[in-house]
Amino acid sequence: MLNIFSYDFGYSPSLRYAMLVPLVLACLVAAFALWRAWPRWAYIPMVIVGLWGAGAVVALNAMLNRPMSLPTERFLTSGRGRVLDVGAGSGRAAIGVLLARPQTTAMGVDIYSGYWGIDENTPERFMRNARIAGVEGRAAARAGDMRELPFGDGEFDAVVSSYAIDHLRRAERPKAIAEVARVLKPGGEFLLMVVHVDWRVWVLSPMLAHHPSADPEPWRVLLKEHNFSLEEEGTPLSTLYFLATKR
Repeated sequence: MLNIFSYDFGYSPSLRYAMLVPLVLACLVAAFALWRAWPRWAYIPMVIVGLWGAGAVVALNAMLNRPMSLPTERFLTSGRGRVLDVGAGSGRAAIGVLLARPQTTAMGVDIYSGYWGIDENTPERFMRNARIAGVEGRAAARAGDMRELPFGDGEFDAVVSSYAIDHLRRAERPKAIAEVARVLKPGGEFLLMVVHVDWRVWVLSPMLAHHPSADPEPWRVLLKEHNFSLEEEGTPLSTLYFLATKR
């Protein structure tokens, strides 16, 4: 369970290994410098760039090849309940919840069509990772659209959504938030995470910097408009999160 090489979250190699490019370029320039007998001080920038590329690849893969850590300990402090992961993908967030809250169950829902950075994104891949984590008996996954969730009103005690709703067009986001509110029980908790481009994104994976910087105010407004009380927000590693309660 602690072995990051055991999981099969399926993130694209173009994302996970993009930082090999500066490493390879640094090596090529160093080889040219050696051939041309450049002075030793000229190697310093190459060493820095090479170490940056190698370190970024190791750090990014260590992060993406393990279940997601909860950004706040205030989420579902009861430690039990039925949780829905909206835009679940291959299960990083849902499995992270199941490991952190061992008396919960989790249902993952994702459109499971098109390409969103995960190779062969299917419910089967979600369940393979649940088996690796030892939580298969408390997990399930199915296809469904977050703009029209295939669940009844008030079915879940909590909802988590990580880096999914922010990939919708702006005009579609209110529908997804409304659906989350519909399937939550009164008093249920919603943990929303969106991509936040900070200096760590530029260091670990500059190709992700195409995301616009996350402005918290539109998300606060959306949550309040859909009957949520905002309890907490923060910006841990490259993430803007909101913890809200359905009124």
